[in-house]
Order: sequence, then structure tokens, then C-alpha cells
Amino acid sequence: METLFVVTGAVGHLGSAVVRALQSAGQHVRALVLPQEKDAAAALGVQAVEGNVLEPESLKPLLQGARGADVRLIHAAGIVSIASKVNPAVHNVNVQGTRNILRLCNEGEVGKLVYVSSVHAIPEKPQGEVIAETEAFSPDRVVGDYAKTKAEATEAVLDAARHGLNASVVHPSGIIGPYDEGRNHLNAMVLDYCRGALPAGVQGGYDFVDVRDVADGVIACADHGKAGECYILANHYFSVKELLHKLSQVTGLKEMHAMLPLWLAKIGAPFAEVYAKIARQPALFTQYSLYTLGTNALFSHKKAERELGFHPRDIADTLRDTVAWLKQKRVLN
Repeated sequence: METLFVVTGAVGHLGSAVVRALQSAGQHVRALVLPQEKDAAAALGVQAVEGNVLEPESLKPLLQGARGADVRLIHAAGIVSIASKVNPAVHNVNVQGTRNILRLCNEGEVGKLVYVSSVHAIPEKPQGEVIAETEAFSPDRVVGDYAKTKAEATEAVLDAARHGLNASVVHPSGIIGPYDEGRNHLNAMVLDYCRGALPAGVQGGYDFVDVRDVADGVIACADHGKAGECYILANHYFSVKELLHKLSQVTGLKEMHAMLPLWLAKIGAPFAEVYAKIARQPALFTQYSLYTLGTNALFSHKKAERELGFHPRDIADTLRDTVAWLKQKRVLN
């Protein structure tokens, strides 16, 4: 039986890493792309289907001619937002878009659905306690517009699994790595540091994981993930100071010692968001991102390691490859 991988969000940071990994393995890949993403899809060399997760009729061609195939749908399309202001598009795409994908799976012959959620959908635990997978998700149990949408969408996927859909969920932590030219917030920080445009770091930290490792975990979940189960795809906790120190080591650039306390950074965050919007750049430090940097981020990926063979690489290798990618794309000299 032929295997067909269908990927939504295929030209995004994670989606493109998934597509690259699948193509390297010789898999047949079909990608959902927005009209403005056609050139990016062509650059990936992937079979593209133009559509939108908010338009159910546009999704049907994804499964055209796939009768009898082993269809594995990876739903990576979504809006990642650390903005303080509520954006209705985040809920529409992340929640209603996911419901439309679920409807497609139930109406078509999809053998496996992997939904890319986020660790932000998992209720936070007190500082020092390890956070593992959970079975219950609710917007009321998490903080922030983005987290609430991912929790609501995750619950919808698990509910579909309880009603017979072969669906699994993955929860990536903070994604960083190649195949992105600075749109990703963490890659934007790497870019600013290398350009000498990052005036200071901030205290706090998070769990940062290589996009390629997450992509491998997503594909492993499509192959081996159990229906109705969730898998955290994380690495380790790193303070921002540690991350910048490692970045200094792999680039040879001057180490950054200035680290703003979170309370002070929060005062300037609203102005930073306005400036980023005017400059059309990702806002690195927002009220929400700074809140996140102060939360418990001790995520366990033992379940994914045990059931999916997930093994994240050294973050120094990730940073080295990220800088090399930015140079290759001439984003960085």
C-alpha cells in the first residue's frame, strides 16, 4: 500500500523541516499552501495543493486520488503568537482550522492524524515540578491567547480520537533551528545577536529544541504514535544567558553580559512591540514572552523517547547550524 503524507503549514518553520525529512526518506508528500506560499512550496519541490484551513471545500483536493493509500495527515498549520493584544485570527486558524481538518479526516480516508500542538497547551505546574503529558485540556487552565487556542484545539483532537479517529498529539517546546530566516522569534534573537543589534538579554529561560528533532518526532508519531496519546517533544531548560553564552562560543562573537531583570524588561515591552510592528519585525520581548520566560519549563520528553525514539541534539549544534543557514541564505554576512 502506498503511503501518502499530507502536511498542512508545509512552508512554515516546522512544516518545512517535516517536508525536508520526509523527502529525504523518499516519501510521497502533498502539501497544503496558501496562494502566497506557492513559490516557497516550489522551492521545496513538494506537490502543492492551494487552500486554506478556514475554507473546508479547499481542503478536499488534499485527499483527491488517495483512495486505497495509507494517508498520514500532519496538521502543522497554525499561528504562533507571543503578542499581548488578542488577535481573532489566532483563534480562527488554530481552533476552527483544526476543526475543519478533523472534519476532513472523518469524511475522507485518513489513516492517521498527527496534530502539532504546543507545550503551552499543557497546564503549568509550580516551579521545580516536572511537567509531563496530560489527558485533559482547557483554555481556562492556561495563560495567554495562543496557549488557550492550542489547548482548545488539542481537546478537539483528543475528543475525535475518543470517537474513533486514529489521532495523536505532539507538544513541541520552544522551536529553534535552520530553515527559517528570522521570522521565528528565537531565530530573530540569534540574528540580532550576530548583527550586534541585541542590546541586552533578559533573565529567565525556557526549554529550547531543534526544529529538525521536532520534525523527526512528528514523523515518528505518524508512524508509531498511539491513538489518543500525547507526546512532548522538548529538549532541556536553558536560561537566556546560557543560550547567548553558547551562541558566543559557536560564533566567536563577544559574549553578552547585560541581562535585564524580567520586571524591568516588562516595563519596556509595550514600546518594543510597537517598534517591532513599525519595523515589520518579530517582537522578541512582549508581555507574554517575558511571562513565559519566568514560568516553569521543566518538560519531560521521556514518553516520546520511549515510544517514538525521540532524541534531541546538543543545543550548540543547533545554534551552529542556525547561524550557518542564515549565512547561506545571505540574511547574515
